[in-house]
Amino acid sequence: FRYLGTGQSLASLHYAFLVGKSTASVIIRETCVAIWDALHAAVMAQPHKEQWKEIADVFQQTCQFPNCAGAIDGKHIRIKKPVRSGSQYYNYKKYFSFVLFAMCDANYSFRYIDVGSYGSRSDSAVFAHSNFGKMLQDKALDLPEHTALPGTTSPAMPFVFVCDEAFALGENLMRPYSSRGLSLARRVFNYRLTRARRVVECAFGILANKWRFLHTPIHLKLETAISAVKAACVLHNFVRARDGYNFEDSLTHSLHSHRPSVVRGHRQGAAVREQFTAYFMSPHGALPWQLDAI
Repeated sequence: FRYLGTGQSLASLHYAFLVGKSTASVIIRETCVAIWDALHAAVMAQPHKEQWKEIADVFQQTCQFPNCAGAIDGKHIRIKKPVRSGSQYYNYKKYFSFVLFAMCDANYSFRYIDVGSYGSRSDSAVFAHSNFGKMLQDKALDLPEHTALPGTTSPAMPFVFVCDEAFALGENLMRPYSSRGLSLARRVFNYRLTRARRVVECAFGILANKWRFLHTPIHLKLETAISAVKAACVLHNFVRARDGYNFEDSLTHSLHSHRPSVVRGHRQGAAVREQFTAYFMSPHGALPWQLDAI
């Protein structure tokens, strides 16, 4: 816990607790694995249909984005170069890292994480190879049936996850419009989507400022580093459920976003996005301040 909370080096822990550096590394690994095994099922279980609806209700109340089941993003975790890894973990920012991919709810709690993908991979590739991405593709997430947006009776709209432009547009995946030559309605959509998507950025900020080993490169073996990040994520959820959070903690963090890549969506996703765009300009879906904010 001293390591997770402060990011002290193994040498510092060696002198503080009078144990060898290799022993301290083993203790960190075993403790983090035990934390993950003990808390994962309790604080990061996969939501069922009714829980997805509760998540969407909170997004509507706090971010005014209806039918939103979560916000997704990926962050680089800086590490030392793994042995015999070549350039697989070398990212576009010119350092070695692996990726923490996460989906969180409007309460800044992680509902799904995937840890350890190569730092050289794009967000869309990490998402496509994750269990979450595969389950979304296979319609295996137990999402609720399509529901009309608040104040309307039709059309029935799917529940969606909001993301940035690094991800591909899909029926259940909403990304912003390209920033070139946007109409007023599309600028409003981008604003509304950003208000919902920022919760995952805030969640990463709270995580990094609570567990400060994420502020510096992790000088542990790759497997131990992955276990430490997974343990920090479930501890984050545990603390969130018990103590709440300070909003100021979410304003800055040292986790780095992926570089946006050009990925194409499909027609069904484009149609869903257009429906949201029209709704946000309608009397039922418009916010009084949205035109002043764009």
